[in-house]
Amino acid sequence: MTKKIGKLNVWLMLLVSCAMGITSCKTETKENTQKGYNLVTLTADTDKEIMTSYSASIEGMQDIDIYPQVSGYIEKLNVSEGDVVRQGEVLFVIDQVPYKAALETAVANVEVAKASLATAELTYKSTKELYAKKVVSSFNLQTTENEYLTAKAQLAQAKAQEVNARNNLSYTEVKSPSNGVIGMLPYRVGALVSSNMSQPLTTVSDNATMYVYFSMTENQLLALARQYGTIDKAVENMPAIQLQLNDGSVYEEKGKIESVSGVIDKETGTVGVRAVFPNASRLLHSGASGNVLIPSVYKKCIAIPQGATVQLQDKILAYKVVDGKAVSTLIKVAPVNDGKEYIVLNGLKAGDEIVADGAGMIREGTQVK
Repeated sequence: MTKKIGKLNVWLMLLVSCAMGITSCKTETKENTQKGYNLVTLTADTDKEIMTSYSASIEGMQDIDIYPQVSGYIEKLNVSEGDVVRQGEVLFVIDQVPYKAALETAVANVEVAKASLATAELTYKSTKELYAKKVVSSFNLQTTENEYLTAKAQLAQAKAQEVNARNNLSYTEVKSPSNGVIGMLPYRVGALVSSNMSQPLTTVSDNATMYVYFSMTENQLLALARQYGTIDKAVENMPAIQLQLNDGSVYEEKGKIESVSGVIDKETGTVGVRAVFPNASRLLHSGASGNVLIPSVYKKCIAIPQGATVQLQDKILAYKVVDGKAVSTLIKVAPVNDGKEYIVLNGLKAGDEIVADGAGMIREGTQVK
């Protein structure tokens, strides 16, 4: 009898232990269900500015290759690489001696032509008087008239040659066609140059204002058009943009989009965009690269973490908390994002409670609260 009672006690103890273990497991499971879900109640009382980055190339407003218009040896070099020059400033002087001589010859030819014209005119007038008195024939009159017209044409030709000679002499002074900065100087004093040379004397870069070129996809272009009404209105009303330089720093001056190409590239599906940035500090250089940062401003919007969403093909879902359970909700978001948050345009409203992260691990109807 004593042995039976002892065995019964042992069984009772085992049953109690199991019962406690089962109770403990149930409690832990309940706690784990309630833990691990970050819930957030949505508000629509903040403004968000999202920066979208586009790879860009930087160019001067104009990079002008300087070629000589006449042949000769470089006699003077008035600039160095990197010099800032003004429009009309003399950069090079080509040997002027042969061109001065050509001008003097042209001037002399004009004087000779003037004298010949004066003689031909006198002869013509005299012959006209003699012809009126029937002293000479009409043939003589016509001959003297032709000589007069020929002398007149020769004077015009001589004057044209003088203009050409003056121009050639002026071309020996190679001047800057615009304000800008001097590029490389491959030719020095004594070098023989000509108008048909393959390499320019130098390049003048007008970089007081810089053009920054980048591309947008067709969808990004359509989003801009919808946001502002038309592309023209987008260009007119878009906020100032920023430029991130190649070293990661942000350029201190802000720029503005100036124009958008009207043609979409069939191969890339993108459209070219040009922005303009001031460059008084000369920090920007033609040929450099960077990233254009374009802000998109949303007023009184709802922003949710991207971790609170699940993307299924072209649809985006978020989990709204309804009666303590996760219920999937189809949402529409703004076409631009910063990689961290989505701006919700439709599908959620202020006051809704959602699962703020780990949405990809949640199943429909999961108890989260």
